[in-house]
Amino acid sequence: MAEDAGLTTERLVEPGADDVERAAEAALRPRRLEEFVGQRVVRDQLSLVLQAALGRGRAPDHVLLSGPPGLGKTTLAMIIAAELGAPLRLTSGPAIQHAGDLAAVLSSLEEGEVLFLDEIHRLARPAEELLYVAMEDFRVDVVVGKGAGASAIPLALPPFTVVGATTRAGLLPAPLRDRFGFTGHLDFYSADELERVLVRSAHLLGVDLHPDAATEVASRSRGTPRIANRLLRRVRDWAQVRGDGTLDLGAARAALDVYEVDALGLDRLDRAVLTALCTRFGGGPVGLTTLAVAVGEEPETVETVAEPFLVREGLVGRTPRGRVAMPGAWTHLGLTPPLGGSDTLFA
Repeated sequence: MAEDAGLTTERLVEPGADDVERAAEAALRPRRLEEFVGQRVVRDQLSLVLQAALGRGRAPDHVLLSGPPGLGKTTLAMIIAAELGAPLRLTSGPAIQHAGDLAAVLSSLEEGEVLFLDEIHRLARPAEELLYVAMEDFRVDVVVGKGAGASAIPLALPPFTVVGATTRAGLLPAPLRDRFGFTGHLDFYSADELERVLVRSAHLLGVDLHPDAATEVASRSRGTPRIANRLLRRVRDWAQVRGDGTLDLGAARAALDVYEVDALGLDRLDRAVLTALCTRFGGGPVGLTTLAVAVGEEPETVETVAEPFLVREGLVGRTPRGRVAMPGAWTHLGLTPPLGGSDTLFA
């Protein structure tokens, strides 16, 4: 780990051999493209980019990965480094507050190294402008001195590859987006793909996962492997403490009930949003800030954590006047929708 100008970055470190549990958890991430489940289009395109670069003996183009949280952007960055046989440097947009922070990271990169920038859309503007030049010309301009006597000294950088990840691609400025040679968008997983993820993870964790339990957990995982693996670990905990260690359908349902994950995959926050919309605001429309106050969360949390899934499932609608509860929300909560329903709000 290196610390420069208050910025902490880290290289990929294997878990300790003496910590079996931590090693098992880390092993849930695929290490190669052929192990990566789902995202077939992105995998095929990325495989071509990496194979071509290896054939030329050069660093591949910079890669931008976009999509909702938990779909595998960080995992793909690790896979890119592994496929190239290159070191991986990890940092994030919010951690880089000044251009000097980024310059310190860039100037310490080795030839061929992969720099992973998570939440790249949150980079500070001065750092963005420095990154433009570094990605295109492999150089940074180091400013020496202050005031009228200051001068910029160009510092050459070895060829490297930036892998940027963002959950909000629309916030990336066009000049930065244009400097990525490959852009891949990750979509939500199907239930069948999540079952394959769960079977693989159960094998790596050394637990006996029944097929019907895998189907149950997959159906409540919101199309997201990160959630599927997290729920699998909670089912394992329940089976270990309150069951006989076997992860069957009964254990899966009992564990998910304990952790308040319902049949659609909605958790406490999701149901709080739906309940507030339907019971406190009569189905809406209601503004995001007001809705967030009603459920005791920050507006950004409601907008980025709960809302995307609720909208995708047709439970919540977004209108110019605010959020509204769709008929499915009332049905899911066992409530009777108001006369006329929320659909009239879209007229």
